Amino acid sequence: MTGWGAARVRCGPGREVRGVRGGRWRKAVSQTGRSVTVWAVSTLTMLILAGILPDFQLQSADGDSATRIAVTAALGAGGFGLLSALVWPLMVRFMLLVPALVLGLLVFFLNGALLLVALRLNPAERGDAGPETAVVVAAVMSAVASATGGALAVRDDDAYRRRLYRLADRRRRSLPPGPVTHGTVFLQLDGVGHDVLLAAVRKGLMPTVTRWLGVDNQSEPTHRLTPWRTDWSSQTGASQLGILHGSTFDVPAFRWYEKDQREVVVCNRPTSAAALQRRAVERTGDGGLLTRDGASRGNLFSGGADEQALVLSIATKRRSRENRSRAGYFAYFSDPANAVRTALSFFAEVCRESGQSLRARLRKDRPRVSRGGLYPLVRAFATVVERDVVVAAVMGDLLAGRTAVYADLVAYDEVAHHSGPHSGDAEKVLARLDRSLALIEKCAEHAPRPYRLVILSDHGQSPGETFRARYGLTLGDLVRAGCGLPVPRRARSTRSGAEARAAVRAALRRPVEEGGEQHRPSRRSEPIVLASGNLGLISFPDVPHRMTKEEIDARHPALLPTLANHPGVGFLLVRSEEHGGVVLGAYGAEIPLDALDDTDPGPLAPFGPGAADAVRRTHTFPHTADIMVNSFHDPADGEVLAFEEQIGSHGGLGGCQGRPFLLSPLALSAPAPDGTDLVGAEHIHRVLRRWLRECDGPQVPLTDPDRTRAHLSPTDPPARSTPTDAPTGSPAPHADAPAAFADPTPRDETV
Repeated sequence: MTGWGAARVRCGPGREVRGVRGGRWRKAVSQTGRSVTVWAVSTLTMLILAGILPDFQLQSADGDSATRIAVTAALGAGGFGLLSALVWPLMVRFMLLVPALVLGLLVFFLNGALLLVALRLNPAERGDAGPETAVVVAAVMSAVASATGGALAVRDDDAYRRRLYRLADRRRRSLPPGPVTHGTVFLQLDGVGHDVLLAAVRKGLMPTVTRWLGVDNQSEPTHRLTPWRTDWSSQTGASQLGILHGSTFDVPAFRWYEKDQREVVVCNRPTSAAALQRRAVERTGDGGLLTRDGASRGNLFSGGADEQALVLSIATKRRSRENRSRAGYFAYFSDPANAVRTALSFFAEVCRESGQSLRARLRKDRPRVSRGGLYPLVRAFATVVERDVVVAAVMGDLLAGRTAVYADLVAYDEVAHHSGPHSGDAEKVLARLDRSLALIEKCAEHAPRPYRLVILSDHGQSPGETFRARYGLTLGDLVRAGCGLPVPRRARSTRSGAEARAAVRAALRRPVEEGGEQHRPSRRSEPIVLASGNLGLISFPDVPHRMTKEEIDARHPALLPTLANHPGVGFLLVRSEEHGGVVLGAYGAEIPLDALDDTDPGPLAPFGPGAADAVRRTHTFPHTADIMVNSFHDPADGEVLAFEEQIGSHGGLGGCQGRPFLLSPLALSAPAPDGTDLVGAEHIHRVLRRWLRECDGPQVPLTDPDRTRAHLSPTDPPARSTPTDAPTGSPAPHADAPAAFADPTPRDETV
């Protein structure tokens, strides 16, 4: 095997044989255990039906002991199962000649006949049923046996993979042979930061990623790990728009108020996602990363793909052949075995969340947020239903030989919001995501063309308690106090902006209204306060333009000092008539943006390198809020204070939220020259563009594997130079963008 999937295990012949034999024995024992369990459940079902149905008997007319009745049921259930396994494959060949309308009824009668035969052949010489009753009993037993077998195979990824192969096999056979060039799969692990991934590898939670990096000392490395830095708006809406469509311009947060439209834009609202995608396409003049035979699965945006499923930006359109926003769900659940697996896993996840939440309350964990209401169902949808559907869709794309696939797995992001990014709950989700990666990798071995698997994240998450939990009031309450407006005694909690809620509503065709904000607020003097993680946005809807500091001071003299001097606020960004953009901090600090840099960052010092450039770029956006508020950040422990009810948050500056990762095959060129930084999602778009072009030609290994297996430490630069990032015909960076964002120079930190 060649390409990214090649990984040679270092072991002697004896060890390899023992491993193969051990695997065969484990499979044999597992299969035997499942068969015995199905037999036992079928026996119990037969006993229950004998007690309910008067025409179904498992004992003689004179009566029998309980033991004899149980033996009769066990032999009858075993005989029925054995006959079904032996006879049905032969009968199916003859049934192909039967008209479809007759086949459904014929199946029931043949099943009942098999049960009658099993009762007649029963060595216990007990048991009888009328023909009509036999049909009912056989149908119930078949359904119970199928459900039991599916439940026992929930964790059997081999059986699951075989079912998904069958799901895509008919379509694959109708397509022409796949090309010899490589295809590329981009898998986004939503919210998984670079440091979180490294910690998971060290703890052994993600063996597939560990093997790819070659840090297990048993396999050659096939991938490199590189961190990158987000813009100020460290959230999926901005990052994924930049990655798929090459533009993050004028996306100041997850939600913001646009004065010209008099509308609140929310990235995970279908209408807003469609508008943002349209703006990005108009700005770049390019359809997106996936315009060439691509597939978009589970994303906010399409990336220009022809094949789209579970894509939010098309969820508001009428369903058609060109619009398949929910088609992935129907395709996946058309297989009853998949439905059983996912339904049982969904129920187990709801119970798991309820138990974990109860333990957190009993232990009085801090920080902690409410996890009641519908949240267990939302979490189960994100961690089970959407994961299974997206993975199945990706595997179908692999077997269909598509050129480029981009898919988003939101499971970790949803759990980390409520349990914390470093919690045991979130670590268990990472382990299950690693199993999904292994499943996709295994499927790629059977694809009609070779594939390279690129794993990346759109942002990380920073831990910390909520602003309201620490100070007893929300950001909106603080703004009202600074404006001299009455503050309610009981602050209203903000709702989670996690992507999973939008996916649930899009799947159900329900409107998405996140955060409790009005879609079109009425024109009034009271400010609109919106939250995106630890980033707050304050807008005055009765003023048609972006207000200046001088105008705000004239209207509300106490507002800016109240915000800037609050201990939970890190800094403010406002527009000044005299200096343009200015950053405000505590104790009267007021520094023009032009005077800020990494050597003299002023109030931005705790937020690390690149903070000044990120703030400077956001200041150029037409829809930047009148007041941009970034919460306090403690560099010692990486904590921030979320303005939403989340103990793991992202959306602003501070901590791990702005440091996602890029895990790429060594067969592709390095993301960037050594010693430089990857900055901004737009640069990631150009890197992925370059890799898609590279997959069209011959591939040469770029790095000595022995030098790449450094244990979680930087390595030497690759053996050949990196081609330019800018694709042919791509638009020039926007004139308003600072140099650091117009042409960022990334740093390759490989593992």
